[in-house]
Amino acid sequence: AILAQGSSPPLPRSVCILPAATMSRTACALLAAGLGLYGAQCFVAPSASRGTPEASGAAGLRQHVTASLESAAPQVSSSAWSPLALGAALGLLAAVAGGRPALAADLENGESVFQGNCTACHAGGNNTVVPEKKLKKEAIEKYLTGGYNVDAIKYQVTNGKNSMPAFGEKLGPDDIDDVANYVFNQATKW
Repeated sequence: AILAQGSSPPLPRSVCILPAATMSRTACALLAAGLGLYGAQCFVAPSASRGTPEASGAAGLRQHVTASLESAAPQVSSSAWSPLALGAALGLLAAVAGGRPALAADLENGESVFQGNCTACHAGGNNTVVPEKKLKKEAIEKYLTGGYNVDAIKYQVTNGKNSMPAFGEKLGPDDIDDVANYVFNQATKW
């Protein structure tokens, strides 16, 4: 393809996944920092009012006694920090900080699914049953119905074809999606 002057070639899909993951982690970190600051605000006590210079001696004693009598009446306590708010903030902070960001495809899980189900025939992107049908980009483009794309790989994993068994009954949709994305990304590296 010929590119216009000053334009750059499109980035491969594997390069585009990295910024999405980084942005997701950054968003989680900012949310966690915000919740942490909110939780810290729960501990800030109200500042005590400072006495005026006139409030010394007998006048100060009189004001103190009057204030004591007024405070003897039952009142609803209003505190600057709430244990309930603190617990909620810390719980949300733990949930956000402890959880993994949700990505379109979990390549680590895809690798694990591949290792557990596919390496018997496809170790290293090869094919021990039909050697020319490797999991390398060129072979996928040539032999896979639908070509080199994630949807075609998902279809093949789910339904199987010829010597390859179907994994649609054995693997869940998320695992199939993850392993298809893993194969797609690895096809240029094997």
